Amino acid sequence: MGATKTDFYTDKQNELAILAKALGHPARIAIIEYILKVNSCICGDIVNELPLAQPTVSQHLKELKNAGLIKGSVEGNAICYCINENGFEKFKSFFQNINDSIEKMKNNCC
Repeated sequence: MGATKTDFYTDKQNELAILAKALGHPARIAIIEYILKVNSCICGDIVNELPLAQPTVSQHLKELKNAGLIKGSVEGNAICYCINENGFEKFKSFFQNINDSIEKMKNNCC
């Protein structure tokens, strides 16, 4: 069987792409902002905040969780979500490296 396109990239590049894709929808950005605002929440709380149906919110939460940007714990019949710091630390490191490179090459670019 042939190589998939992701095989041509490093694990780090593939991981960052998954994180970026997970944040590539405005509803997911809104969910992250809401979780940051309340520091944790239950899925039903998010449904009340967004103009989306509960199954749609659940799908967005699943994508964010699968990417490692949020984590959840079961509390009775509901799931309480919070930010997964490790996922965002990878973004922070990536953008810090970009920022450091830009600082080094200021005024040396076309």
